Amino acid sequence: MATDLGPGAGLGKTVAVEQALHLLPGRVPVWRAVVGVGPGLPQVRAALCEVLGLPSGSLTHRAGPADQALAEALAEPGVHFLDDAQRLSPPALDYLRQLWDSPGCAAALVLCGAGSERALARAAAMRSRVLTWHQVSRLDTEDVSRTLGLSHPVWEDADPADLGRADQQTTRGNFRAWAKITSHVCAARGRDSGAGVGRDAIDQACARLGPYS
Repeated sequence: MATDLGPGAGLGKTVAVEQALHLLPGRVPVWRAVVGVGPGLPQVRAALCEVLGLPSGSLTHRAGPADQALAEALAEPGVHFLDDAQRLSPPALDYLRQLWDSPGCAAALVLCGAGSERALARAAAMRSRVLTWHQVSRLDTEDVSRTLGLSHPVWEDADPADLGRADQQTTRGNFRAWAKITSHVCAARGRDSGAGVGRDAIDQACARLGPYS
């Protein structure tokens, strides 16, 4: 089991995990489960059944058959990615532990979310089984140009000094803020596709974010 951590929202944790999972060989299946806010055990069970293609409507109201079906599905090697793990209660995390403790389980579990380390601290049995902890921090200013160039081609020819200035004044290493700026810049370029991404274009995009902290 591996848990991806981060000290705040919008730092690119989910993007980082998804990019890492794309690097796996194509033969390794990846399932991504989505849970709501404060999910109970039935909701967690239903999310897992749905992502695995199990008949969640008929199974999730019967815990025994559903858990048996999930245990059989987890015998297949692959990676299960569960985002926003900080939403999970200790009973929900212990439920995941029991599933992944099932004999024959061959699947890996990746938990991701801002504050997920605090959630796991309240589920000692699950925490003790975590193999790898990884923390995603804010982008360093000197890494902004390279990271943005890899994330979207619109930034490939941008001046690193302009990007560094915008990062220091506006985004402060927050990847989600840069994603918003990218969207605004692309929209502006759509109206003038020949325009480069200079300081003025970046400033205009930054101004559309409003106050940022």
